[in-house]
Amino acid sequence: MTLLVPLYVHPAADPAAWQALLAAAPQLYGVVLNAADGPGQAPDPAFTSASRALREAGVRVLGYVDTAYGRRPLDAVTDDLDRHRAWYGVDGCFLDRVAPGRRELRHCRRLVRSARGRGARTVVLNPGVHPAPGYARAADLLVTFEGHWSTYLSSFTAPPWTARHSPEHFCHLVYGVPPALARLAGRTAVRRGAGVHCAVPGAGPNPWTQPPPFRGSGEES
Repeated sequence: MTLLVPLYVHPAADPAAWQALLAAAPQLYGVVLNAADGPGQAPDPAFTSASRALREAGVRVLGYVDTAYGRRPLDAVTDDLDRHRAWYGVDGCFLDRVAPGRRELRHCRRLVRSARGRGARTVVLNPGVHPAPGYARAADLLVTFEGHWSTYLSSFTAPPWTARHSPEHFCHLVYGVPPALARLAGRTAVRRGAGVHCAVPGAGPNPWTQPPPFRGSGEES
């Protein structure tokens, strides 16, 4: 099991959080870099340095791009992709708020092709739920759950088509997880067919302001 960590806090505001990622580099599938709901309007030197340090440690860095459930024009999405590459040297992209329906799959495939054409070696799609089966073939990693720990325990069901793919193709992002239950969250993700996960204690509008507990830091993911 490996960890995909969305860390949506400025490196200057919490340098220890970013240092924790470096220390945990072997455990990471990747880190989602989100300077300002995307790359921002100008390069931020703090994020440039953070991205460089992660990549030098062998960590995959993914630029956050909001697709607004298919409502953002292709040009706006590709502009974000270009700025992430130019300013932060990202290895790939994390396409967030992906529409999960069959009707939107064609548009999503266009986004993925555009991302790969712009140098994205890894494309992660985040509908946050199980989408139509075709989305799994479009992405390197598919986030099929993003939500609160209580919802994860009570309402998660994997459709049969997921069994046709390896666990390493799926990711679960869970917030509101008490630190003492971080190991349980990781085991739960494995049982539910996800080879990649992240479980953090944060909640509220932005629960991704701190990294998860790492192995060797008092909890085991």
